Amino acid sequence: MALPFLATLALAHEGHDHGAPPPPVSKTVAPRGEAASAAFELVAIPRGDVLVLYLDCFATGEPVTDAVLAVETPAGPATAEAAPDGSYRLAAPWLATRAAGENHLDLVVTVTAGSEADVLPLTVALPTAPGPAAPAGAGHDGEGWPHRLAEGLGGRLAARDPGAGLAAAGGFALGLAAMGLMRAGRRAPVLAILVLAATLVLGATAFAHEGADHGHPETRAAFVPQPTDPAADLAQRLADGAVFVPKPTQRLLSLRTQLAVEGGYRRTVSLPGRVIPDPNASGVVQSSVGGRLAPPPSGTFPRLGSPVRPGEVLALVTPPVQRVDLSDMRQRQGELDQQIAIVQRRVDRYRKLSPGGAVSQVQLDEAQDELNGLTDRRTALDRIRQEPEVLTAPVGGVIAEAAAVAGQMAASGQMVFQIVDPRKLWVEALSFDALTPASDATARLPDGRSLPLAYQGAGLADRNQAIPVQFAIRGGTDGLRIGQFVTVLAATDAERRGLALPRASVVRTANGQDVVYAHIAAERYEARPVRVAPLDGARVLVEAGVSPGTRVVVQGAELLDQVR
Repeated sequence: MALPFLATLALAHEGHDHGAPPPPVSKTVAPRGEAASAAFELVAIPRGDVLVLYLDCFATGEPVTDAVLAVETPAGPATAEAAPDGSYRLAAPWLATRAAGENHLDLVVTVTAGSEADVLPLTVALPTAPGPAAPAGAGHDGEGWPHRLAEGLGGRLAARDPGAGLAAAGGFALGLAAMGLMRAGRRAPVLAILVLAATLVLGATAFAHEGADHGHPETRAAFVPQPTDPAADLAQRLADGAVFVPKPTQRLLSLRTQLAVEGGYRRTVSLPGRVIPDPNASGVVQSSVGGRLAPPPSGTFPRLGSPVRPGEVLALVTPPVQRVDLSDMRQRQGELDQQIAIVQRRVDRYRKLSPGGAVSQVQLDEAQDELNGLTDRRTALDRIRQEPEVLTAPVGGVIAEAAAVAGQMAASGQMVFQIVDPRKLWVEALSFDALTPASDATARLPDGRSLPLAYQGAGLADRNQAIPVQFAIRGGTDGLRIGQFVTVLAATDAERRGLALPRASVVRTANGQDVVYAHIAAERYEARPVRVAPLDGARVLVEAGVSPGTRVVVQGAELLDQVR
């Protein structure tokens, strides 16, 4: 009954805090220190007799490599030198000599980067320095069975001080006596024994605490810096699920963050769509009459992707003539030839009689006009049989589709070429909701690219309970093709509130949960489940899971999720 009470008092004194620093993040992580302000984030890592400092922008995590770092050290002010790897190096020979038991170092770093200046107080954790070894055989008089008894009972307090060992042994003996009296039914002496035991232990522990050594500055120990284990600075997932990523690895993975800001955004709907040509900058080439295709005067048909100009000849179509039609045409040609011969003789006769006045000039002119008309009709009849139809380009652009082969018979109305201006393309989507003309829209491609769209109009026709809506692509159209499927994200009038983040910041875990990684410390990241909704082609709206002002990883989140 008395023994637990005495053990509690001993443990209370043993666990007394004398200003020890918090435990490290992980046993495999090298000692380090960090500091942060609204503009900068600083990490310092002891490397032998050199202090390596990494300076980043606090909001984005982007390395700051052109700053001036003035450090107040135990040896006086010093300036860190920039290293080729983007870090800063400070010679620290004072790391080799420090007080025994001193496990941290307080520094003040003044950062100047362009027009920004900041003062960062920094506490750097240090490897434990070995204290002075006690001489062999040293001890207190009277160390005997109480000390050994205390050690046998597992009392760390007794091992540190023989007086404490005597108190533990005496308390143990008094506890045995109290248990014997309890069994004999004599309760009155039990209370006196317990009071005596408590007085004995409190007095002994107070004496031990008064004489204990708490690492006075006068006691110095030589500290030989040891080389850092390379495995101590590897990215690793900690026991609590967070991810520890040292600054060198952060720069290798190009991790970037963004401060989450809450705002109001219009609700976005996702629509299926496809790329179509601009009707005002595209056209088709068709044959008005059926006939046989022939190359243009250049000798070759234009190939796919070749540019063409408006009015350029692309192909020739020779219409076929049936046998019945050919017989009629020959008969008509014969009649015209006969009439032409008769009129020609009349004209010749009138010309001979005209100078003598036998034939008037009016009669001669009428005969010549009749001859000219018959000649034109005969020429047109020959042209119908021999002259092909010329197919020309209605607009300028490139050949997007071609169905021309020399000698091929083309039906009337058949498309022979399609011409598209690749710089002017549209997107047609099917919407189940009414969209306003001022709706903002974005087309997302399968490769992750996003294209801004401008609303052009919506139809009234019903296509399987959907309305066709057309948008013009603004910006570059490189790599797009006609008929390519895209996903159109269009905003509606309904407004939703949340945090707008890039799509790359959201990671889908193995269990299907959407998470983002929050940068909660200089080298520590934490996965937070979120609920997201589509916003546009490049961003998503985080509706729950992240509070405003959180630094969220927007570049490299997929790599963080792979750390084990």
